[in-house]
Amino acid sequence: MKVPFSPPLITDDVRQHVAEVLESGWITTGPKTAALEEEFTAFTGAQASIAVNSWTSGAILTLHWLGLQPGDEVIIPAYTYAATGLSVIHAGGTVVMCDVGDDFCLDPDALKELITDRTKAVIPVDFGGMPVDYDAINAVVQESSGLFSASSPVQERLGRVAVLADAAHSFGATVDGESAVGKADITIYSTHAVKNLTTAEGGMIVLNLPDQFDQEQERKWFRLNRLNGQTKDAFAKSKAGGWRYDIVSRGMKCNMPDICAAIGLGQMATYPAALERRRVIYNRYAAALASDAFILPPTDIGGRSSSCHLFALRLADGWSARHEEDGTLRDQIIQYAADRHVALNVHFLPLPELTLFKQMGFEAKHVPNTVRLSHSEISLPIYPQMTDEMVDHVAKTVKEALEERGIRSD
Repeated sequence: MKVPFSPPLITDDVRQHVAEVLESGWITTGPKTAALEEEFTAFTGAQASIAVNSWTSGAILTLHWLGLQPGDEVIIPAYTYAATGLSVIHAGGTVVMCDVGDDFCLDPDALKELITDRTKAVIPVDFGGMPVDYDAINAVVQESSGLFSASSPVQERLGRVAVLADAAHSFGATVDGESAVGKADITIYSTHAVKNLTTAEGGMIVLNLPDQFDQEQERKWFRLNRLNGQTKDAFAKSKAGGWRYDIVSRGMKCNMPDICAAIGLGQMATYPAALERRRVIYNRYAAALASDAFILPPTDIGGRSSSCHLFALRLADGWSARHEEDGTLRDQIIQYAADRHVALNVHFLPLPELTLFKQMGFEAKHVPNTVRLSHSEISLPIYPQMTDEMVDHVAKTVKEALEERGIRSD
């Protein structure tokens, strides 16, 4: 049985929205993008949403809004995809890497030791659908407010380190029954092709700013600066007589086109059911793989509830460090499954083990828990199109890979 890792969910609702865009004669940013922004705002209960063409561009734009200056530091977890660090670099800031806890998320205790008067933002990363412990992160930020030194008007108005959530994995996640976006100043989602709600390529900046900010004014800033600082978008310019515009800021070109937003609107129509199916698959995996050989990912930690974007299976510590002639046990399991047409994955390679970050001077020895978790993690396929038979086949394949190496998994 072939089991791909993460195919997109293409429903009749998706096809209908895409067809409407193609038939409209307008395929770039326009009414579908605006409609998707409204859907995100309603779903999350946030102040406003701004659609962009990727998580990365959304993060860079947000850091520009924050007024990041050379020498300003942004703390990120070492356990994340490279885009988290690259966005800081592209925005002109300095990356500071923090270790993670056993939930794969940024460790609040480690964060305390890293905040200085140069720290302007922290970007916690929700992992696999599980939101970060934002209450703990926010408490650390508040405790360190005496160290804070602003280097821009926005930072001055905020008066503390900004909390910018990397929620690439966690659309649909909740904290105490409410959308997780309420815990960060700005939350940035990814709607890339492999995410649990996709627009093929794209992202969404979601605002939840404190009272000293005028959210409508800030929304306008983001909309203006995602399109080259242009006072009128292309849809408005295309109307008869609407050609005149001005450029009023040094913006970026990172708007989401309607043809992409249409996919997201179609997916929103079935998202609650898709989210529930992910949780069913999660629980089925957990029942099938309960064993001393594995550490299973929880769906809930305290009041934090996962959107079940990944099933991040871990090899128990006694096995994960085992090396054999043809590589680590984790790698052997992944190859065993691949030989049988079952696609497994790894999330993530520790940033300090990647060439770019090594060359920048980062060392894996400073983030030992990140390394330990990464070397033991195997991501199993999880998406609403999976049948129970597919789920059972994946679990059976993983257990067989262990048993072939003399490790019992029952």
